[in-house]
Amino acid sequence: MFRLQDILYYCMHPFRLKQLTVLSYILIIILLAGCGAKKTLRGVFKQQTPYERYASSLKDANLHETALGSSWLQAGEKALQDSLHINLPFKEVGYFAADKPKAHSYRFTGKQGLKIVVNLETKPEDAARVYMDLYEVTAGATSSLNYLTYADTVSSSIEFEVEENQTYLLRIQPELLRSLQYTLTIKTQPTLAFPVPSKKNRGIDSFWGDPRDGGSRNHEGVDIFAPRGAPAIAAVDGIVTRVGTNRLGGNVVWLSDAKRRQNLYYAHLDKQLVTAGQRVQVGDTIGLIGNTGNARHTKPHLHFGIYRSGHGATNPAPYISMPRQTPPAITADLSRLGGWVRITPKMANVRLVPSTKSNVYMSLPQHTPLLVLGGTSSWYRVQLPDGTESYVATSIVESIAKPIRQQKLSAGTDLLADAVPLAAPQDSLTAGSNVAVLAIYNNYSLVRSHNGSTGWISSI
Repeated sequence: MFRLQDILYYCMHPFRLKQLTVLSYILIIILLAGCGAKKTLRGVFKQQTPYERYASSLKDANLHETALGSSWLQAGEKALQDSLHINLPFKEVGYFAADKPKAHSYRFTGKQGLKIVVNLETKPEDAARVYMDLYEVTAGATSSLNYLTYADTVSSSIEFEVEENQTYLLRIQPELLRSLQYTLTIKTQPTLAFPVPSKKNRGIDSFWGDPRDGGSRNHEGVDIFAPRGAPAIAAVDGIVTRVGTNRLGGNVVWLSDAKRRQNLYYAHLDKQLVTAGQRVQVGDTIGLIGNTGNARHTKPHLHFGIYRSGHGATNPAPYISMPRQTPPAITADLSRLGGWVRITPKMANVRLVPSTKSNVYMSLPQHTPLLVLGGTSSWYRVQLPDGTESYVATSIVESIAKPIRQQKLSAGTDLLADAVPLAAPQDSLTAGSNVAVLAIYNNYSLVRSHNGSTGWISSI
């Protein structure tokens, strides 16, 4: 009978599977599949997300006591504390290595009135299950995370509407022992349809908050100019609650958007074409645009307002304006995913946001090595040897293929797996042997030995 430790060993060393009989191989597959079958008490009394079920299966099988299982769980928790931010729309191509458990997270701001669409694609498509979890970041003396929703590669997209200006955190993490490349795309779109057909409107020409009546009041909506008689259309599926006339708005129509607990206000209509209690769908004509009410001395236009339950008048622009939909093209060299690059100038800035307009997070000296985790526009998402993550412009890094210099070792030393004192030796280098120095980090050098092995040696 195989122990769980044996199963994990064969997962990490697939070439060893050739030493097993077919029956033994099948037994391992069955045992692995069964790791997720056992239910915990939490699973009985509370519905778990796919990520939580997978984490529980690792603990149930005692894999959390192994170095690899523990690293996977720690990576997921660390990602929730990640401070990297992105601007929307956003697109990143990245890589997860099977031998180093990793989770990536992305903080971004959602603006009230927008719908956010998250999509994840993987190569190969059936490489592994990837878990996506979305959190709302609450502000305060210390920020906290409120869980919102999830998706995995069975349903690899998330859509949600932003009710209030809010910061969000998205975490993505594949299951253990799987290598894959992913493409993450996050786009925004308005939650409501534009209330004047595109071929008829001339855009918004008077905005929320503009002064009115000599500054005695502010504009509680937006004005969309269009020819007289152009249709004003339903921006949502809803019910017409009021049709009437008032001094400021002239001919007006109120449309209830029960889903979002708000009412839409159409004013200055030349003619109303609906009645109170009528149910309409997106695109149905509400009325014809004119300049009734206090707009009789202006060109025909639609005054469009939104009044939210418990909030009153709200800026309609984000709800109906189409933001830039296409993320910047990725010009980063994606062949470097999963590999090392190094800083080229004497000092270089790295940032928490992939933009030169963001604050500098830290400055790194020439020849500092960076592990490339992903590429977005002209930036790399990178990791320092100590695990710190940031973004760096692709123009200030280079491949480590060409050595900085050749070095002859004065004494024998271990070739380490990581740039830390207690790192595991992966080879021994003898005194007098030559190594190619590829990068330098603190008191360690990333080197390539005469037999082609790459690792770290102490520079002390």
